[in-house]
Amino acid sequence: MSQRTKIKALLESEETHIEVTVKGWIRTFRNNQFIALNDGSTNNNIQVVVDFENTDPNLLKRLTTGAAISVTGELVPSLGKGQKVEIKAKTIEVLGDCDPEKYPLQPKKHRLEFLREIAHLRFRTNTFGAVFRIRNSMAFAIHQFFYERGFVYLHTPIITASDAEGAGETFHVTNFDLANPPKTESGEVDFKQDFFGRATNLTVSGQLEGELGALALSDIYTFGPTFRAENSNTTRHLAEFWMIEPEMAFYDLVDNMNLAEELLKHLIKYVLEKHPDDVEFLSQRLEDEEKQKPQHERSEMSLVEKLKFCLENDFERLTYTEAIEILKESTPNKKKKFQYPIEGWGTDLQSEHERYLVEKHFKKPVILTDYPKQIKAFYMRQNEPDAQGRETVRAMDILFPGIGEIVGGSQREERLDKLEQRMDEMGIPKDELWWYLDTRRFGTCPHAGFGLGFERMIQFVTGMNNIRDVIPFPRFPKNAEF
Repeated sequence: MSQRTKIKALLESEETHIEVTVKGWIRTFRNNQFIALNDGSTNNNIQVVVDFENTDPNLLKRLTTGAAISVTGELVPSLGKGQKVEIKAKTIEVLGDCDPEKYPLQPKKHRLEFLREIAHLRFRTNTFGAVFRIRNSMAFAIHQFFYERGFVYLHTPIITASDAEGAGETFHVTNFDLANPPKTESGEVDFKQDFFGRATNLTVSGQLEGELGALALSDIYTFGPTFRAENSNTTRHLAEFWMIEPEMAFYDLVDNMNLAEELLKHLIKYVLEKHPDDVEFLSQRLEDEEKQKPQHERSEMSLVEKLKFCLENDFERLTYTEAIEILKESTPNKKKKFQYPIEGWGTDLQSEHERYLVEKHFKKPVILTDYPKQIKAFYMRQNEPDAQGRETVRAMDILFPGIGEIVGGSQREERLDKLEQRMDEMGIPKDELWWYLDTRRFGTCPHAGFGLGFERMIQFVTGMNNIRDVIPFPRFPKNAEF
């Protein structure tokens, strides 16, 4: 069964007049003579030429779009345009029939909304073939990046009792009969009788556990699924998504920014080098999509230009305070063009503000640092108040064109007294995070880390507008199909 050559290898080969076996799915069958065959190794099909006069008519009827076949024949230079080689079929075997009347993927362009409804079949389209080959390579490139730098890959728990962000929007884990859970004397659910002996949930982040690893192994990273029970039906949110979260001992904020910039450039470079055909296809797809939009909504850069823009420019670094001044004085703010006007220091920046800084003002990716303390998480290292008495933390966000924030991170608060004080201010129970606080009691040190949403990064690299189209089986409110 394994005696086959992948179509990608044949199309890249210089050899001809050799016998080959290929297996794949029929995209089209024209004139009872020409099969366009694809096996998922590339977006490009190989043409199989059928000697229809000497082929069983019953077999010809079974050569329909979507059918899986095995072909053995001679690889020869192609006479037609568009491909170097084709296969003159000697034998064709149908491995799996496909009823053309019922098969939902016909050889035409389908809407992405429709393809989401048949996510079990959408891998067979050119768009999703390209997206998921790139997703695969990006995962490899992430592991390669950290491995080469001596990081330890740490598997942090998916079931946890902590809510790292303090957001409270978690999925609960229990083995109770939900219709009749055991109760305490006061009438509350008695979680002491649950499987883990306490209330637990699916993780929203591996960061806190990642810090524990970093404060012994120096440099670690996590790369796994995370879960948010936000009722967000948007093109930017999923209930289940993947996060890359490195944590580094003896790093300050500058070290953190340097590593994050290096990682992002490594990933973009890797995809451009390994997937030129897929990127070119997706770039053309995006260009066609942009033409349907009103002029003022169109992107000024093509997909390839956007990727090179991030690869070839040093990221601009400035503080939140400096950014607020730029935005306050900007033309769109003065002319009330921003949906969320910038009125002063302390405003939480929106995507439109982030994109203005990147695309209009600096014309390069931007790293913003030192955000107001009140809009950031409890674990971020606190700065000394500035001359106006404003309190900030050692946070950093990396902003990209077309998407806004792509990475969020910080230097972590390593001082026990400051961390406890901040937890008290935010109402985070210290007794539940005793293990986290222990790292500040026993050999604390400066350390830092960041989070990169894997799907957000794939969206950027592929130009897909909806995050549901860059994960194989999207999970979102009212949908857990497939």
